[in-house]
Amino acid sequence: MKNKYVEIEKRDGIAIIWMDEENSKINKIGPDMIDTFNPMMDELEKDPEVKAAVMISRKKDFIAGADIEAFANVKKEGDWQPIAKKGHEILNRIQNSKKPVVAAINGACMGAGLEIALACAARVASDNPKTVLSLPEVKLGLLPGGGGTQRLPRLVGIQKALDMMLTGKNVFAYPAKKMGLVDRIATKEALLDAALVLAKEISQKPLKREDKRSGMEKFLEGNPITRGIIFKKAKEMVDRQTKGNYPAPYEIMECVRIGMSSGEKKGYAEEVKRFEKLILTPESFQLRGIFFAMTEKKKNPQAELAKPVDAMGMVGAGFMGAGIAQVSAAKDVRVLLKDIKQETITQARKTIWGDIGKKVKRKAMPQLDADRLMNRITGQLDYNNFEKADVVIEAVFEDINLKHRVIKECEAAMRKDAIFASNTSALPITEIAKASSRPEQVIGMHYFSPVPKMPLLEIIVTDQTADWVTSTCYDLGVKQGKTVIVVKDGPGFYTTRILIPLMGEALTMLEEGADALQIDSALKKFGFPVGPVTLMDEVGIDVGYHIMTGELIQHFIATREGVKTSKGFESMYEAGYHGRKNKKGFYKYDDSGKKMRELDDNVYSFFGGNSRKKFDDKEIYERIGMSMVSEAARCLQEGIIANPLDGDVGAVFGLGFPPFRGGPFRYMDTLGAQETVDIFNRLAEKHGPRFSPPQILLDKAKSGEKFYS
Repeated sequence: MKNKYVEIEKRDGIAIIWMDEENSKINKIGPDMIDTFNPMMDELEKDPEVKAAVMISRKKDFIAGADIEAFANVKKEGDWQPIAKKGHEILNRIQNSKKPVVAAINGACMGAGLEIALACAARVASDNPKTVLSLPEVKLGLLPGGGGTQRLPRLVGIQKALDMMLTGKNVFAYPAKKMGLVDRIATKEALLDAALVLAKEISQKPLKREDKRSGMEKFLEGNPITRGIIFKKAKEMVDRQTKGNYPAPYEIMECVRIGMSSGEKKGYAEEVKRFEKLILTPESFQLRGIFFAMTEKKKNPQAELAKPVDAMGMVGAGFMGAGIAQVSAAKDVRVLLKDIKQETITQARKTIWGDIGKKVKRKAMPQLDADRLMNRITGQLDYNNFEKADVVIEAVFEDINLKHRVIKECEAAMRKDAIFASNTSALPITEIAKASSRPEQVIGMHYFSPVPKMPLLEIIVTDQTADWVTSTCYDLGVKQGKTVIVVKDGPGFYTTRILIPLMGEALTMLEEGADALQIDSALKKFGFPVGPVTLMDEVGIDVGYHIMTGELIQHFIATREGVKTSKGFESMYEAGYHGRKNKKGFYKYDDSGKKMRELDDNVYSFFGGNSRKKFDDKEIYERIGMSMVSEAARCLQEGIIANPLDGDVGAVFGLGFPPFRGGPFRYMDTLGAQETVDIFNRLAEKHGPRFSPPQILLDKAKSGEKFYS
């Protein structure tokens, strides 16, 4: 049997189901693929020679998940349930087949892919570091809709299942084996053979599994009363982390609870119903939009112009430089890590090893791969071998004179066809390029901290930047695993520019007597991962001071009526407050540098004294959050960003704008242009002309158009 999704091969009484979707780089589960499973199972069950089957992929991944685009066809209740029920029937058929099916997993086994594997009689995973198993539906505002909420808890236990489903985290092969998610592990090369052996074994004798749960897990999950404690604690955690903004985690917990208390049949029925309910929520719509945007930004629009990057120079081995070196070396790029101090280089290597060492410890990365990664990074105090670098990135202190000196030193050692990139977060690239003899090869590559975890790369181009330079850096960013946006040069570019009004308004409210803890709490309630006061400590009060007193703030003062700088913030910096980095910020920090839940004893002395007043939470998040939204609209109006999509991607992935709101432009579309204008007018009437609505928004309100058609 062969069709556009699978091909069946027979070997010694075992059917090998090769998944290989035509004209696609990945296997994904959609309504059309589901329809192929029944004929396939019919053939296997009727064939007397076949005793068992192995399901394996010819592609680099097992199954990457469901065809998310298919959800766009769901407009009302009842549109998805028939498809979901059919999927459940097929997976139940695989699970209950007298001819056991073994899933042979290499690469990504995610979402619906893992749910198919869970329906199989057994699972073998390769030890390939790229083999990951996950149920990430929660990140799309959904729940596992192919039986995952029922099969996973019964296989690995309620607590481990909730941990996987509520976070959407990846589980690598060895941890998967330890928790009982997979039964055996083999090398990538021996995966099929190992799966064939296991299939033959279980065709003769059912597989006996050891319960991998701890004694305490067995006790807590063993009766209705203690199970109730698990769900109560899980809900408290979700409440704390999401502030109730995301419905999917609650629906996941409810599906698991019903299934474990009332049986699988009721659990499956709830899963079907609640999955469709979530598809129709605005939160899922926005989260799926962000997913598609992220996918889109992985595609280089001028890929044909890009030149290969095999080696790069990294000037500055501080926290940012170390992170950039790490994500580059992880993708086979040789890195020359240059600094003026040997101790900084030593600390950088220690930081990098501390991060990848954790992966080695949990067997997510082989020791050999970790050693190779470290060997690709050469620490040095000079520019030796910089002529081998295709790209040089600087991450030195934010001082224009220092950056001018660095660019001249680098160009003296670099090849004439190499690119110089600055990791500055605020200094104009045009100004930096003035020290270059090749300004067309100077570009901004603004990474976000911590680099290995933060997904965004903001590329900044000047009027002189060559297209091939932009394309090459775009390719490098994608190679490093980043979601890339390209913006035009200007004060603060895009992300820093829209962040400063948000932080500025928070400081203004502190000057007015607002409580810092309430400010942070209100913005988290709105959906930001951290509040602006915490963010100032994390970014660094010293960094914020240099931005607030530099060209960017002067741009705001010159172009925005009513904008002023915070004297309290300047005084904090002058008093030696740098934030978390020196354990002296808005918040208190313990000896290890961990933030405590209380403010510094003297912080309010910089903002008018300890007497604080209560503000309405809505006023706080409207004033502060809409400051960012307004500036994003102005950036589009001025051509700093090319389109709303770049603006939303930059705000969500770089600054933590609430993903379930879709980004500033999706948020304005949801509110409606006229309603957004009305909000700005109310704020301007009460708090001054800095809240006057941008012209582009007034135009949208007049025409009735949206930012997204």
